This record gives sequence, C-alpha cells and structure tokens, in this order.
Amino acid sequence: MYVIICGGGKVGWNLARELIAKDHEVTLIEQQRRKYLMIEEELEHAVQYGDGTELWVLERAGIQRADLVIAVTGDDEDNILICQMAKEKYLCERTIARVNNPRNLQHFELLGIQPAVSATDLILRLIEHEVPQYGLVHLLDLPAERLEIIEIEVTPGAPAASKRVDEIMVPDGSLIISVLRGGAGFVPKPDTVIEAGDEVLLVLDPGLEHSITEQFAPNGARPPQ
Repeated sequence: MYVIICGGGKVGWNLARELIAKDHEVTLIEQQRRKYLMIEEELEHAVQYGDGTELWVLERAGIQRADLVIAVTGDDEDNILICQMAKEKYLCERTIARVNNPRNLQHFELLGIQPAVSATDLILRLIEHEVPQYGLVHLLDLPAERLEIIEIEVTPGAPAASKRVDEIMVPDGSLIISVLRGGAGFVPKPDTVIEAGDEVLLVLDPGLEHSITEQFAPNGARPPQ
C-alpha cells in the first residue's frame, strides 16, 4: 500500500515510522524546513519538503497512485483541503483527516471528509465510558455505513430488565449484539434474560438512541453502585 502523509508533527512522524516498519511505501510531506531536516535524518527518501495543500507538491509525491492520503497537519482547513483534493481531483478513495479543534468536526462531516479523527473527542468518549453520566455511551460511528454501536447500562425498573432478549421491544434498525455482566461479555441468545446492571451493546441506525434509552434506561441515570 502506498500512503501519503501530510504533516510531520509527532502524529505524522510516528505514523510514517510505523507504516514503514510494516513494509508499506510511505511519503511524508512537511513544510517546515527545520522539522523536515530532522525527519530526513531518520526517514531519508521517505520524506519530502513542501506544502501539502499545493497541487505540485502532492503530484511530486505521487498522489496519482496513492492508496491512502492522511492529513494530520496542525491546521483543520489544510486537512480538509488536502483530503478534498485527494478525493475530487486525484480520485483517491481513502483518506483520513485529523481534527485539531473538535468544534470543526461537523465541518469535516458536512464536506464528506471521513473518517475524521479528533483526539479530544476520543478522550471525551473514553471518559464517558469510564464515568458514564447518562448510561448511554457511543462506542463507534460508521457514517459511511450509516450505523453506530452503543453501550447502555440497564437501570432497575427499565422495561428491558428481567426480560428475555426476544421479548424486548427494540426498534427496527437495532440489534443487541453483546451483554457485559460481572466483568465478562457474551453474545446473548433469544432466551437470555437481561438483568438490571447489565451493560448491553447494540448496533443501530443513527437516530434511534432515544427509543433505545426508553427500553434500557428510561430515567437517563446510571444504576446505583
């Protein structure tokens, strides 16, 4: 696989290093001369000097044959522009963009720049997972497939508590895929009884969260510890 990485900061440099170690062909583009020279000492021919938003720089790096373009500069506008050019001008089907400011994530989504990775957003999700406030945690979004995976903790007295899986009124477009109980996970069967305190994983169409919450945690609170 041939990968072009735009941005030679810690993220880009480490990505290039790891991909090269896995025998992928990589070109890292860095526009700051001092940083470029530092990276060149290690990566040698795998790094090029230039601005990744310039067409001639991307063409010199061989974007016409790139399998994947990764934009991880410190500027969200640059990352959007690089991915747009890769997709629309050079027909590169796969791009990954770094989102520096999580408030800009919606702009990446509106422009079809996916996946877009926000470190801040990922950390917030980890915090939400470790210290859930409302019982429901978004584990994974798959915008291209229009699916998401969530985890919800069953509160005492919820409609789903003490019911078999095949008796729970989950909405169309959702499916229970796993249950976490007592620190262990398992794939439930239709006759598996869901208990209060269980953590249930579901795959569902976007927009069904409210209907799911009504079944598993209608009061929006976490079960008492």
